[in-house]
Amino acid sequence: MNQQTRIVKTGRKYDQVLQGARDVFMADGFEGASVDDIARKAGVSKATLYSYFPDKRLLFREVVRTECERQACEADELVETTCGPETVLYDTAHRIIAIILSDFSLQMFRICVAESERFPELGQEFYESGPMVLKRGLQEYLEDATARGELKIDDVSLAADQFAELCKAGWLLEAIFMHQREFSDAERHRYAQGAVDTFLARYRA
Repeated sequence: MNQQTRIVKTGRKYDQVLQGARDVFMADGFEGASVDDIARKAGVSKATLYSYFPDKRLLFREVVRTECERQACEADELVETTCGPETVLYDTAHRIIAIILSDFSLQMFRICVAESERFPELGQEFYESGPMVLKRGLQEYLEDATARGELKIDDVSLAADQFAELCKAGWLLEAIFMHQREFSDAERHRYAQGAVDTFLARYRA
């Protein structure tokens, strides 16, 4: 990020601005969100908001980055373990499913797709702040598991992508296009276990 777009992260009202923006973007989308509404929701003046974020796109990107990194770090903690692949991958799959099914992730996905022609950097920021962070953590685990002889993987980058896609099989399109948000624990278990079983059938040492 260059000097012009560097975000000032000081001041007691910074978190208020982010939370207010998050609520408004979630409710109204990127185009529908006004600076006036964000300032009102955050309980700050427009001058205060602009002192942190001189551009609405920067504010949106920071909301996405902050939330995605929080979610990705939570999932990343799951792969920092000495448990066997079955346990680690199942817990990771379960967390990936929970992250994607969150209201935030689904709404941000729709916003980024809707704005992709005008502001392609929004989608890039979403990908780099969320899915890419999770992929790096998963790659590191797969590399370590391969080194320990638990898995046999030649291309860990491809394998990480494959696992993430397996976790989405059977429900993602319903969640996006049919707005189905509720999946039972039994359904989530089925999707997670299916991803693990399929992945290990290919890569177990």
